Amino acid sequence: EAKVGFELRKESYSGNIKQVSIGTGDSAITVGGDTCYPFYTFEGEMPNKPVIAMEIWDIEPEDWPEPAIAPFRDVLADPAAWAKKCVEEYKAEAIVLQLKSIDPNDKDASPESAAETVKNVMEAIDVPLIVWGCASPAKDEEVLKVVAEKCQDANLILGPVEEKNYKGIAAAAMGYNHSLIASSPIDVNLAKQVNILLENFGMPMDRVLVDPTTGGLGYGMEYSYSVMERLTMAAMIQGDEKLQYPMINNLGNEVWKCKEARQTAEEAPLLGDPEKRGILMEAVGAVAYLLSGSNILIMRHPESIRLTKSFISTLADGGSLDGIEPIQKMLAESDIDFAKLSPTPDLTIEEEVKKAPEKKAKAKPAAKAPKAEVAKEEAKSDAKPQSKKPILKPPPNKPGRLSTTPLVSEVISPEQQAELAAKAKAEAELKAQADAAKKMEEEKLAKEKAIAAEKEKVEAAKQAVKEARIAREEEERALRAARASKKYSASPIVDLAIAKATAAANQLDQNEKILEGLNRFHKRM
Repeated sequence: EAKVGFELRKESYSGNIKQVSIGTGDSAITVGGDTCYPFYTFEGEMPNKPVIAMEIWDIEPEDWPEPAIAPFRDVLADPAAWAKKCVEEYKAEAIVLQLKSIDPNDKDASPESAAETVKNVMEAIDVPLIVWGCASPAKDEEVLKVVAEKCQDANLILGPVEEKNYKGIAAAAMGYNHSLIASSPIDVNLAKQVNILLENFGMPMDRVLVDPTTGGLGYGMEYSYSVMERLTMAAMIQGDEKLQYPMINNLGNEVWKCKEARQTAEEAPLLGDPEKRGILMEAVGAVAYLLSGSNILIMRHPESIRLTKSFISTLADGGSLDGIEPIQKMLAESDIDFAKLSPTPDLTIEEEVKKAPEKKAKAKPAAKAPKAEVAKEEAKSDAKPQSKKPILKPPPNKPGRLSTTPLVSEVISPEQQAELAAKAKAEAELKAQADAAKKMEEEKLAKEKAIAAEKEKVEAAKQAVKEARIAREEEERALRAARASKKYSASPIVDLAIAKATAAANQLDQNEKILEGLNRFHKRM
């Protein structure tokens, strides 16, 4: 028998993602270079796996939840030691230094102090360093220009760069050999516009990453995912060269400031263990952004990073996730009694309740009486007449009554009377319903008649207007005809056939006729 092989349908791509190197020397890392959709290696090449960078802050965080503090409790006050621990203990591929201290609405640190912190962190690690500002365009421009100068030729990745501050930061990056992160607020066209502005300014585009803005959970993540997916499609399928750059997502900073990641077990017991909850939220967000085209993920918790790296390796190289170890907790297990919190289950199936036929209530059989009581009842029944029919009593004598036949109400049992009453009630209700329906029908007919009469009235008015207009036009036409007839009858009629032509007394030659015409013409003038 001939065997037909299964042929997988493959998409053809007209574009690719450009490669960008971050860092210098042996520690440099290359991202991008994809010629297919993320992890679609059966259709193209993915030469460089996505990179996970661990974030640190330049100040000790005051509002982090306990699960995020636990892995770094001993180094939170020292950014350089913090970065070193991330690299040596948690094997960070890159470090992101969040310059929280420069926020003008908070500590408003000087550019010089921020640059000094950046330099200390850079000297403490041997992996690429990404410097992230406070998202205040003016302050970021002021600080990042100083940072670029103090760390010349280190190929730092500086950002976020926006439309409002791209000139100053791009000039510093070009002058001191650094790379940039072009940031835009979750919009494809705005992301493209910032890239065009940087290119027109003269920035080497092989040193540009794209930050499409990252949402932590819910609608924010859905919006970011959709925009990143469209950016990837425009770059790969449509071949848009202005969007063919690696993307970076500041994920950890967004996830861990969400309310759900910060609530304790006492505040939200139904959400489960708060440590596992935050770790899983960050890991799930990371997987979503990886599938939409992210090349660099900025994450916080070591366990979230471990789970995400396992996903990347398995999806890129093949294998199974069955052997991945579960989350390693650093905090005590939360004591939550879910059985006590859960409501009583309602196992009723609504569809079956609707389909079940209505059962009429059956009279319960009377309980069996003891033998002694049964004997007494039988003795009583022997003494009483056996007939169960009602005894008819003659009615009292009333004036005018000729017959002694008992009344109907006197010969009908109470059960029959109740049945007749129920029947009469049902008939009355049916009659009332019929009367109501009849009344509604009559009202409907009356309304339709009124509408028809109003319509006829409107049509009659229109016809009257039309007839009046026609009559007026006829009258005007007759008047015009009469005036024209009067005009023609007043003018003399010359019968050209009867008129006789007579010669002039003095005959003029041609020249004399011309002179006479000229004289007549000049007299008129």
